[in-house]
Amino acid sequence: MAPRSDAGDHELIAAAQRGDQDALDLFVRRHNGWVRNVVYATVGHPSAVDDIVQQVWTKVWQQLGSLVDRDRWRSWLYKLAKNAAIDAGMKAARQRRRSVGIDDAARIVSRESGPTTKLSGEETHREVLAAIRGLPEIYREPFILRHIEGWSYARIGEAMTMPVDTVETRLVRARRLLRSTLRHLAVDRGSDA
Repeated sequence: MAPRSDAGDHELIAAAQRGDQDALDLFVRRHNGWVRNVVYATVGHPSAVDDIVQQVWTKVWQQLGSLVDRDRWRSWLYKLAKNAAIDAGMKAARQRRRSVGIDDAARIVSRESGPTTKLSGEETHREVLAAIRGLPEIYREPFILRHIEGWSYARIGEAMTMPVDTVETRLVRARRLLRSTLRHLAVDRGSDA
């Protein structure tokens, strides 16, 4: 019997742990976008995301029995996705040394008023991507989780195994770095006009 489409995540996980493939399929459809964002935030380029996400869901199926506390499924899934992305990133780094920006985060930063308003459409998008790509990973990752995924500081801290104060500090620094970078770009564009 297929799971109800309104079934809660805990219910879907319990059914999937009993071997219900339909429950797992529904869970995957529900959370695939989030897993993609976690992977994308880690690897920083879209070309590898599909393969890594597929690996993550395969690992979920293989390791679902190890999830004892269903209340912590999000942290468990985050760690699987993060580790798969790190592994793939290290492999890709050995093969090539290039990176592309974080497309999903661009819409968050470009919505903000301030220096980006002086840049136009596609230019803004490219400049924001470059600014986000330029963030050190320790700032980029919590930025994505907070501003794309809407996670609380506590949830980010739990998933990244760090105190909430550290999460807050990294987010403040990420925003400061982005504002500074975008302000310089807007000033440079203004002087070119």
